[in-house]
Amino acid sequence: KKTKVLNLIDRLVNYKASVCLFIKNLCVPFDNNLAERDLRMIKVKTKVSGCFRSEEGAQEYLTIMSYIGTAHKHGINAFTAIREALLGNSDIIFN
Repeated sequence: KKTKVLNLIDRLVNYKASVCLFIKNLCVPFDNNLAERDLRMIKVKTKVSGCFRSEEGAQEYLTIMSYIGTAHKHGINAFTAIREALLGNSDIIFN
């Protein structure tokens, strides 16, 4: 059995190309903080509310937050994105 450090070294060696991709492609971020921030909002919502009342409600919340997050990453205001989605133009965030 390997230690945690040896397992990490093995993973870094095996995935060296993926880990160092940000060096060759400047569009790739150095870290993954954006994804971690997206997940953190779900944890905050769960802590504040205690829990979601139903699985369906949780899925709807995640769908809306995912849409808003994608709009934000494309530089679109959340209000504008939601308004366009309600008007039937939900693909505005992908243009």
